[in-house]
This record gives sequence, C-alpha cells and structure tokens, in this order.
Amino acid sequence: MKNFIFISPHFPSSYWRFCLALKNNGFNVLGIGDAPYNELSEECKYALTEYYCCHDMENYENEKKAVEYFKEKYGFIDYLESNNEYWLEKDAMLRTDFNIPNGPDIEFVKRYKSKALQKQYYEKAGLKTARYILVNDIDSAKKFIDTVNYPVFAKPDNGVGAQDTFKIKNEIDLTNFFEHKDKNKVYIMEEYVDGQIVSFDGVTDSKSEPLFYTSNVFMNDNSEIVHNCLDDMYYCIPEKNVPSDLVDTGKRTLKAFGTKNRFFHLEFFRLKKDHPYLGKAGTIVPLEVNMRPAGGYTPDLINFANSLNCYNIYAYSIAYDKNLEPMEFETYYACACSRRNKLNYVHTFNEILEKYRNSVCFYGEYPEAIRDDMGDNFIFAKFKTLDEMFEFDKFVREKM
Repeated sequence: MKNFIFISPHFPSSYWRFCLALKNNGFNVLGIGDAPYNELSEECKYALTEYYCCHDMENYENEKKAVEYFKEKYGFIDYLESNNEYWLEKDAMLRTDFNIPNGPDIEFVKRYKSKALQKQYYEKAGLKTARYILVNDIDSAKKFIDTVNYPVFAKPDNGVGAQDTFKIKNEIDLTNFFEHKDKNKVYIMEEYVDGQIVSFDGVTDSKSEPLFYTSNVFMNDNSEIVHNCLDDMYYCIPEKNVPSDLVDTGKRTLKAFGTKNRFFHLEFFRLKKDHPYLGKAGTIVPLEVNMRPAGGYTPDLINFANSLNCYNIYAYSIAYDKNLEPMEFETYYACACSRRNKLNYVHTFNEILEKYRNSVCFYGEYPEAIRDDMGDNFIFAKFKTLDEMFEFDKFVREKM
C-alpha cells in the first residue's frame, strides 16, 4: 500500500473528501495539520490512517519532524500534497528533502508561484500576456507607465489571493503604492486588462492532458471584492458548455507548464473591448495559473454543476492515471453567492431556502481565513438555465 501524506486535511473543511477518495483507491493516507485531533470532523478522522498535530506549521522544522515520524512508522512516502496554495512551496521543500518521487520539486514549483516566470511558459504556449515589469523604483515604474499608460496593476510576484494588491490610476496612486508596499516583497506591475475573469479547472493525467475540465465565471474582480468588502457571485459551467477557445487555450497552457496528475485552476481574462496590444474584444488573455483547486468550496460547486465527484477524479489520476468517474449524468449551471454580515439584504436566508428549496445544494459560513476574499456567508444552488441562475442571485443579494 502506498503512503500519501496529506497536508492540512481539515482546511478547507471539505478537503477530507480528497483523503477519503485516496483511501478508497488503495492509499494509506497520513494527515499533518495545525488543528488538535479532537477538532477534526469525524469524516476527516475516518479518512486518515493517522494524524500528526503540528501546532506551528510556519516552522518548517516542525513539519519535517512530522514527515520523519510517518516515514519511520510507515516506511517510504510515495506522495505528499496539500492542494492548498498557502502550502505549495513547503510541500515542494518536503518532497525534495525526503526524496518523495511524485509531485513537483522546489525548482518546478517556482514556475507557477512566480507571476513573472509564468510569462515564459505562456509564451511557450503561444499566448500573449499583459506587459509587465518587476518593480524596482518609481522612475522605472513611470517609464513603464509611459509605454502602457494608466491604469496599471501591482501585486506581489509571489502572492496568494488579492491581499496587498494595488490598482494604480494616476501619479498619486503610484506614490501611495511606493509608500505602502511591503519593502520585503518583490512586486510585479502589469498593464491593466479590462476583462471578465474566467477559469479553466480540472485534473490532469501524467501527460498533462485533462482527464476532466470545467470552467468558472467570476462576476467581480477579486481585488475589488477585498478592497471594497463586496459580496459576490461566481458560477460553474459544466464541461460540455465550456467555450472551445477556452478549452484550447487551457490545454496549451497545461502542456507548456508540464502539469502532471494535478488539480488545476487556470485564470484568464476574456477581453471586454479591443486592446491595442492584446487583441480584439472576446480574446482570451492569461492572468495566472494555480496548480491546485480554486479557493473555498469551489470543488463542491464543480461537483454540483457536473454531477460528479472531482475528489474521486483526483484520486483516480494519482492511482490509475485515468478517469473512472461516471460522466453521463445531467449537468447544470451552479452558482456560489456570498453575502456580507454588515450589509442589509431584502430577503432572509430562510426565505431563500424556502423559495429555492429544490435548487439549493449547500450553504453556511466561510472560514475566517478566506472571508476577505469570498464573503461571510455562502449559498450554492444549481439550475438548468443561466436565466434561472441570475434570478436566484438577484434574490439572494438584493439590498435594502
């Protein structure tokens, strides 16, 4: 039996499903996380052979001790993964230090953690990206802006989510950026792209081919959600309805990055209007790659839209390098609507649940750690048509 160490199996709270899928497909699943054992859900406990509580996971030596313990007790470690953006670099460090053969090492992970380095792989895929510089000083930034014009967008070259991001519309904003940016971080500055964010999501095999794919459409830019404390809605399109140009661009990107036996979440802009450098309105333009599932409970949203179990597909990829999941069931448009506690809404949660009791799939509160990015409360529902879905979103997020 192969040993699979799963990092942070309790967060997000649905990630025990990855562990269960691996267990059901012949793996000995060993968990490492910062939550005490008695705080794990019963489902998570059942999915794990053993759990090692590592109270301070920011200290890499503590994680090494946990892996050493499992290696001594269970033998050779075949896989180690978190599927969580926050831990990807440490995952790679542990794989490298313990000679774990499956999964990207430290050097490989750099290609999808550095936003500047990603540009090289998009070019390899034949894709044109927003022009950029790595920010050194205000004079070089001004020279760049003279070429691309305001607005520009600045963010950490290696960052997670929309924290510490800046939309710079004029020289006052530029000065503010240099006064408030983290002096210990490298920032990338890009020309601003006016487009709707769409994603290409799924699981690859060992040849960087998707075993399954779907797409999410985002109604609001994540940086706007964070900076303005907005509620939000995004929705999942089933595989059969994903636009062909997005499928083609997504597949080329996976090949260029060499994405093997991984969950992926590739973000793109679909241009809202003609751009003098990037192309005509409707053109797909790369934003960034994320070689893990989309945030929060998006894997569950994917399941609701496609009537499948993407946690199983991930396990099938690891165990058999193919997809054994039934794919013939009815599909839907599934949306994730969020609300903010400080906003006043026309309809209560109970009214929503009563009116849409046949459509609602899942609801609750987001964990504190992701509320800035995603909202305080969420409600997932699925519909046969986009019109029905948008009516639902209007009912959920209508303000007083």
